[in-house]
Amino acid sequence: MNETREAEATEAAAQGRSEAVDAVQELQERRLHPVTPLRRAWAPFAVLVGLAVHDPNGTQQRVTELPVVQLLAGIAVVLVSGSVYGFLSWWFTHFAVTDTELRIRTGLFFRRTAHIRLDRLQAVDVTRPLLARIAGVAKLKLDVVGTEDKDELAYLGEQEAVALRAELLARSAGFAPEEAREVGEAPVRGLLHVQPKMLAVSLLLTGAPWVMLIAAIVVPSFLWIATHNLWTVLATGLPMLGGAFASSAGRFIGEYDWTVGESPDGLRIDHGLLDKAHETVPPGRVQTVHIVQPLLWRRFGWVRVELDVAGSDNSVLVPVASREVAESVIARVLPGARVPEPAELTRPPARAAWCLPLWWKGYGLAVTDAVFAARHGLLKRRLSLVPHAKVQSVRLSQGPWERYKGVADVRVHTGAGKTISARLRPTEEAHALLQSQADRSRTGRREALPERWMSTS
Repeated sequence: MNETREAEATEAAAQGRSEAVDAVQELQERRLHPVTPLRRAWAPFAVLVGLAVHDPNGTQQRVTELPVVQLLAGIAVVLVSGSVYGFLSWWFTHFAVTDTELRIRTGLFFRRTAHIRLDRLQAVDVTRPLLARIAGVAKLKLDVVGTEDKDELAYLGEQEAVALRAELLARSAGFAPEEAREVGEAPVRGLLHVQPKMLAVSLLLTGAPWVMLIAAIVVPSFLWIATHNLWTVLATGLPMLGGAFASSAGRFIGEYDWTVGESPDGLRIDHGLLDKAHETVPPGRVQTVHIVQPLLWRRFGWVRVELDVAGSDNSVLVPVASREVAESVIARVLPGARVPEPAELTRPPARAAWCLPLWWKGYGLAVTDAVFAARHGLLKRRLSLVPHAKVQSVRLSQGPWERYKGVADVRVHTGAGKTISARLRPTEEAHALLQSQADRSRTGRREALPERWMSTS
């Protein structure tokens, strides 16, 4: 009897090992696109450039002293080293999709395997930098709940990247592996398209680029008069010019052809003039919505909508649009929420002027059934909407002078690690708001719908 049981156990163990081997064999690992080594071959060049920048005079002297043959041989060695490194790093990188996770194996000298659970995916974005578009490839970026850094697959063929994105989203939604490959890209219904002319005018009516540009002209001029040192002028002026470019032309290039669409897996955002980006705002992960309105935009009724998304770097939802259009898009991000009208926002009492002269008029507060809404800013207004279910904690703070004037601040903390403050509220109101907001947050979390992708139902 014992011999029979041992034989059965041995046979079962052998069968289990055989099934495990079959499962590993069935798991088809794939490599990235063959142009990927070109992306990774620059590492040796970066080391040489860093050394040259660290000691430019010494580098120039050594290069001029080298014979032509040795210089050409050194360049050849660097080219070969970069090519070999790029090829080997590509060769040892694999990825595979299982029933429950995406596995990414990387590392030339030190091996790393990332196990990305499909049910924890919150966004899968496709980006196409300019050179990648020329080569016909794309980068896949993966947002996972609970992690700050994005894993990525760079690069895949454009069609392969789109198909893999659709498969990952379908599997994360609960589709069977066989069905997930057939689901394809979810349909999209257009909500917003920002015209290039409107975007350009809005940037011209923003103060930051002009301030940076004026500073880039005035400050280096004074430095030249005071020092007559060209390097000092360049070291000061070039970063300022770069800041002016980034806040004007850089934003225009990045936000060009901005399109927002609604799909079962969230809001789709496409934008970019040189580098094309295809991003997703995952449902249920938006912690705060900010409605920004610079001073010169008020005449046109334009606003900008920014987001705080837990575990993601999504920051812009609408670069510029009329308030009515922006509110219609916000309604898709925060279902059931209503943006309070300016008349509904109550200012701090007049005695708050002793705590913050003049600027106290820019603060306001409104609490609706769905959101905690706080405004700040006198010239550049910023209205922040926090759904009650996303409030992690509430705190009341009151300094000595505020206590003397009978005002206090109420701060709510969100899951994105941000704090929204209702400044300079009457002390009695602040204490009542502290308790009532805590109750609303508990009720909101209890009644909140589950954070899901598109469902099979």
